[in-house]
Amino acid sequence: MKRPLAAIALVFLAAGLLGQTRPEYDVVFLGGTVVDGSGETRRQADVGVIGDRIAAIGDLRSTAARRIVDATGLVVSPGFIDMLGWSEMNVLVDNRGISKVTQGVTTEITGEGWTAAPVNANTLRDDSAQYSAWGLVVDWHDLDGYLRRLERSGTPFNLGTYVGATQVRKYVIGDVRRDPTPAELARMEALVDTAMRQGAMGLSTSLGYAPAVYARTPELVSLARVAARYGGVYASHIRSEGPQIRQALAEAFRIGREANIPVEIWHLKLSGRRQWGQMRSILALFDSARSSGVRAWANSYPYTASANDLASIIPAWAHEGGKDSLVRRLQDPAIRSRLRREMIRPPRGEGSSASEAGGLNAVVVLAVLDSSLRRYQGRRITEIAAAEQKDPYAVLFDLLVADHANTGRATFSMSETDVRLAVSTPWLTVGSDFGARAPDGPLAGPGHPRGYGTFPRILGRYVREEHALSLEAAIRKMSGLAAERMGLGERGLLRQGYFADIAVFDPNTVRDRATFENPTAISEGIRYVLVNGRFTLDEGRLTSERPGRALRGPGWRAP
Repeated sequence: MKRPLAAIALVFLAAGLLGQTRPEYDVVFLGGTVVDGSGETRRQADVGVIGDRIAAIGDLRSTAARRIVDATGLVVSPGFIDMLGWSEMNVLVDNRGISKVTQGVTTEITGEGWTAAPVNANTLRDDSAQYSAWGLVVDWHDLDGYLRRLERSGTPFNLGTYVGATQVRKYVIGDVRRDPTPAELARMEALVDTAMRQGAMGLSTSLGYAPAVYARTPELVSLARVAARYGGVYASHIRSEGPQIRQALAEAFRIGREANIPVEIWHLKLSGRRQWGQMRSILALFDSARSSGVRAWANSYPYTASANDLASIIPAWAHEGGKDSLVRRLQDPAIRSRLRREMIRPPRGEGSSASEAGGLNAVVVLAVLDSSLRRYQGRRITEIAAAEQKDPYAVLFDLLVADHANTGRATFSMSETDVRLAVSTPWLTVGSDFGARAPDGPLAGPGHPRGYGTFPRILGRYVREEHALSLEAAIRKMSGLAAERMGLGERGLLRQGYFADIAVFDPNTVRDRATFENPTAISEGIRYVLVNGRFTLDEGRLTSERPGRALRGPGWRAP
């Protein structure tokens, strides 16, 4: 039952008038160490919950409660906020969300360029095979329809989404490599306007991939200005995370400045050996941008390997027209030769994630859609090539053709020194960059271990073992700061009257267990998770509760 802050106050007032010392709580966490998400020093306190809200924090030992949880030796903190989660479709396919719940995640923000809405034939074309394999029917057209579907289906965590610049571009002009006409741009702006009024968190871009890469800066500024009118955020996977990262950041900051909108850079990284060791100077660029008036921020994940579609390694020009066109090109020997040359030695001003990482030896095949190709999962491209006595690029092209460009991949392209510096930077929040999964069911399969381990990895490895940052600083990054940046009112902190999104964990045992060899291993040490006052994880076990809510952004107004 939902009881807003005013109702909780009335409960306390009524209790006083009747001569009672305390109201009855639904849940009390007794004797734990409270780290409240603000960055303030931890303290011993009890936390009481009534309905979907935190009713009290203090000494609650003499109070009545329907359930008392002994939190002695445990940390009681706000639930964790995943700043980039990719679960918008996953939770409709399998709403258990095991990989997220067992990390202590209570809220996810999603939508990297490609988003759940708006939807038409253009946007569905490339993903129809995947949705069919999952048994997912897309029965909505706009963001309001998607969020209603989400609420009907049930979700174990709260979820908010951006509207993607890629999505509206595909909706209006498809996968073509050209500027929109003035009429087309006006239509794209109208789609962003509608999505913002229906609850989008802001505008997002995924400029490292086609067809997003076809959009030039003025187009993005125009769309960002629409989102800015409603108080939204501009979030971006920038055009380059390798040799051109400074130019890519400059573009993002320009969009923030010209559109007067806050900027959030997703999964900040330095990809490629030539860039290793430069993270400190990259972070300084954000300081400079902020000093000039641009509200520029970022998030990161604690791994040295990235992950995405295997097809994203292919140069952008070959993607024009979508997956069908890409696959046809990959069957042409002359085009294969050109692609191989450009991937080994990218043209001036362009990058290749494979060449930056040191070649295809750094690329690991993750999940495939075609079950006949599962023998390749978890293996490096060069390992497959050696076993089959083929050129590694031939293996890459053949695999993409056979799986119709639906294969996943991981690329080992970052240095631990840079990753550690990003993790320890107080103003960087945390995003797993991976959707909710389960070890079994329709979404089972190999993936990046960050999908199961991002938040416990920070708490175990970087806080407890390496002392790269304090527990208070880590919790703030993963909760209060993230909520503040996304404008999530009454979430992200342990405060009286705030929503009861709570994670309770053992600071001495919390750790990630997922690896590339065993990517679905569940993290350890997270004991209890509450979302809107209801247990999604109870004594380390998943519950049947799906209490998450659709979170709507600043442009939405309740009917």
